[in-house]
Amino acid sequence: MRCLAALVLGLAAPMAAQAADVRVELSGLRAGGTLYVQLQNRSQFMGAERVAGQRLAAPQAGTLSVDLGDVPPGEYALSVWHDDNGNDRFDVDPANGHVLDGIAAVNAENLHSPPTFDQIKVAVPAAGITVPLTLRYGR
Repeated sequence: MRCLAALVLGLAAPMAAQAADVRVELSGLRAGGTLYVQLQNRSQFMGAERVAGQRLAAPQAGTLSVDLGDVPPGEYALSVWHDDNGNDRFDVDPANGHVLDGIAAVNAENLHSPPTFDQIKVAVPAAGITVPLTLRYGR
């Protein structure tokens, strides 16, 4: 039994060493609503599945540090949605299609349509990464 426990612990240790800490430093945050931060691999992109994520109720205005925990090194799409009015819907202006809720992603300032994975991907190295993002609101 001790040998089995040692084997399991020995196998788990290398996997833990391969994980990288991912932290997102948000600025421009408005108070209230619900904040969603997610990290997705290419096959999960724009779907419900994710590698890591946080859902935070009623954040305070200003800046916020969000720890997404340890993930395997690789390329991921990092996106942030702030449902600032708390209606559980992604609000879009019907007249022009502009997003009204708060959004943030890598290279988001250059986006004028829904992004592709490659446009908002971040490379997570084995040492981990901290990504600064600024939320933009359409209302």
